[in-house]
Amino acid sequence: MKVTVIATFFGVFLTCTYAAKEATRKTKKAKLYVPQIDCDVKAGKIINPEFIAKCPPGCQDVKYRVYGTDIYASFSSVCNAAIHSGIIDNAGGKILVQKVAGHSGYRGSFSNGVRSLSLPRWRESFLVSEGKPRKGVTYPSTLEYSSSKSTIVKSEPKKPEQDQKATKSADTTNASEKASEQGDATRKEHQTPPVPTPATQMATTTPTPTTTTTDPSTTMPKPTTTAATTRTTTLAAAAKTRPGLHRFKNIGSSNVHPAYSSVVAAASRQVQAAQGRGQNTAFRGTSTSASNRNILQPDTGLQRQEPVAAFRRAAGSPAHLAVETDLWKPGLSLFDTGFSSKEKLNPKPLESISQGNPNCKVDLSFLMDGSWSIGKRRFQLQKQFLGNVAQALGISSAGPLMGIVQYGDDPSTEFNLKTYVSSKDVRNAIERIAQKGGLSNVGKALSFVNKNFFLDANGNRGGAPNVVVVMVDGWPTDRVEEASRLARESGINIFFVTIEAATESEKRNVIEPNFVDKAVCRTNGFYSINVPSWFSLHKVVQPLVKKVCDTDRLVCSKTCLNSADIGFVIDGSSSVGTSNFRTVLQFVANISKEFEISDTDTRIGAVQYTYEQRLEFSFDKYSTKQDVLSAIKRISYWSGGTSTGAAISYASEQLFSKSKPNKRKIMILITDGRSYDDVRVPAMAAHQNGVIAYSVGVAWAAQDELEAIATDPDKEHAFFVDEFDNLYRFVNQLIQNICTEFNSQPRN
Repeated sequence: MKVTVIATFFGVFLTCTYAAKEATRKTKKAKLYVPQIDCDVKAGKIINPEFIAKCPPGCQDVKYRVYGTDIYASFSSVCNAAIHSGIIDNAGGKILVQKVAGHSGYRGSFSNGVRSLSLPRWRESFLVSEGKPRKGVTYPSTLEYSSSKSTIVKSEPKKPEQDQKATKSADTTNASEKASEQGDATRKEHQTPPVPTPATQMATTTPTPTTTTTDPSTTMPKPTTTAATTRTTTLAAAAKTRPGLHRFKNIGSSNVHPAYSSVVAAASRQVQAAQGRGQNTAFRGTSTSASNRNILQPDTGLQRQEPVAAFRRAAGSPAHLAVETDLWKPGLSLFDTGFSSKEKLNPKPLESISQGNPNCKVDLSFLMDGSWSIGKRRFQLQKQFLGNVAQALGISSAGPLMGIVQYGDDPSTEFNLKTYVSSKDVRNAIERIAQKGGLSNVGKALSFVNKNFFLDANGNRGGAPNVVVVMVDGWPTDRVEEASRLARESGINIFFVTIEAATESEKRNVIEPNFVDKAVCRTNGFYSINVPSWFSLHKVVQPLVKKVCDTDRLVCSKTCLNSADIGFVIDGSSSVGTSNFRTVLQFVANISKEFEISDTDTRIGAVQYTYEQRLEFSFDKYSTKQDVLSAIKRISYWSGGTSTGAAISYASEQLFSKSKPNKRKIMILITDGRSYDDVRVPAMAAHQNGVIAYSVGVAWAAQDELEAIATDPDKEHAFFVDEFDNLYRFVNQLIQNICTEFNSQPRN
């Protein structure tokens, strides 16, 4: 009896245990359900700010466009971006997608069999990683989609006029590797430095997922920032070499042989890292070669140790510079210039403009050279120069605004555009700036300004041109070309003030030859000033002020999104039909809303045609984006024949002949069939009058006519789609091609 009871009890126990395990297994299985998405799904079409999804096989196809590298524009194919980044291959698989803020300068690249395209900027970005859930985050089992093929023109949520810049990027150094490199610098002090290859990883924001939002760009929860930074510094970036012009100075009784001083530098950086990189009490990234411009002094036990910047030019220097050794001594004030009474420069203060200068409404950022190479005296001259520029500009809320970013190893904002609104306050703030030290990483500073300075939150006024003036002693210690290109494409006018440029014998030490021409807005000489000596810097105050206030010549304020007159020529023939005509209008609206529309920025006009032509609205009719979109929505379907050639001539006369001289004239023609008249002669006439023509054919459109209408090369200006519902696929490609063409213009 006992045996039977025990056996029964044991059997019940096993049954219950099995049932519990099975229930747990089923629960886990239910929790791990991952929704599948199609290859052509774009991140922007999915409303969820963070989600895990499964990509099907076969997504590696050129028709699924990808824009960016590592961080992708939200109209990229999610699955093809995952293949491009190496998370999955063409067999598909699970991925984790996180939406992040809009970004500037999406970089195209070829990776894992996928070619991604570049893009100046977009309103939303996303990151893709391995499809593993993050701890504490609940992911949706179904995804929310926004409408992708609407055939009705709807009033969509207004996007911000100024896209948010991308988040900060920064670099850090591996101390032991850099110590080794600097040891090599000591042994090879007279060799030409190799090209640096800085490696950076973007710090990104990770939003908390939610499935209730309808507009991720405006309702996303507050992100948390995770900065993952890496830095590689080569010998060339570690020193701005000027052979034979530096020497060691021993302070106190401590003596360190140059061959071992790189170890001292590494130890110094480790101590600084422990105390926080924000403190400038230690030397950062300094080189130890006798031929380098940055000298690290040995530890002497004194409260304060300071660098020595000895002569940089023994020959050809004025006599009064012969004592210029810039010795840093214990207890010496940071603002002590070391001038004797005869040497100290006190240019006559420029007259104050009490009410500011409303004729010079520009937003200015000065990149101030804080590297050790210039020494204390030159740094003080630089501050004096910037103060005089502020006085001459006449800082005011109705005129120019000015901020300063100081750069060395890394850039940092001293004050932004909205901090001060008078010349007096700006001058006082400049006097309080302390030298950062480090290298002269101008490229990194330009990238920082492009992403972080000209924001609405920092006082950027939108309608005022953005201007950056780079102050550089000699030459940069990193490359500037790519960072400058991205800044120009963002609408920033870059000026260079180069002081004591490299001599012929020193040019072999310059990392990037012709760096000024590679950086400035235009290479015609207007955007660059070369000053032979720091002691004559005060002479260029007025010339510089005159240049930055000449807003008519600040041509880099124009971008592909704010400098065009775009005329849509729309086929309203009987073969289109009412429903498809509404789809065409949606296509026109989707293109228009991506541009910055105003009476001074991009303007939109429209013509509808059949046998006859009708001006729906001209370029000067509407000056806001909302008014333009509403006008497009109100266009009524006409119906009739198809005289495309006559329509091109009509658009040339009624739209583009009234275009502003400083605007790019862009015609986008949409048709669904062969024209009853000749298109070649009218199209050629339009091209000769400076009209850039894009043709979009649907269904029965003739390929030869599309190519005749389009500007050369045809493959970048002529498009064909088999049905109206697929027109939306060309919105992004058209905008991309317009921007690519704009950014490829010569800079002379």
